[in-house]
Amino acid sequence: MQYMLLLYDDPSAAPAPDSPEAAADFERWMTVTQEMQDAGVMVGGEALLGAETATTVRVREGDTLLSDGPFAETKEHLGGYYVLDVPDLDTACAWAAKLPNAPTGSIEVRPVMEIPAPT
Repeated sequence: MQYMLLLYDDPSAAPAPDSPEAAADFERWMTVTQEMQDAGVMVGGEALLGAETATTVRVREGDTLLSDGPFAETKEHLGGYYVLDVPDLDTACAWAAKLPNAPTGSIEVRPVMEIPAPT
């Protein structure tokens, strides 16, 4: 079963980009990512640029509407994701708990819908 781990953080609580704290955070992310790869559970994942770079697209009554920013205004922003192939939700949650943002942000763990191939 595949699970998506959606990583949320409050960007105002992040360390300055060139600080020793940011370097240490980056190293922790690389370590847990390597652990996932070594365990053979990581299907994919990426970090996202800040919410200020987002564009939201809506189609209403045939008109395409674009707006700057994320879909919803929230304190925590979606900063990246992992897709894991693990046996169950408990295993996915155990990996989520290892992520460096778990103590300060949140990780939404959601099963990926399996869509059967057309016959």
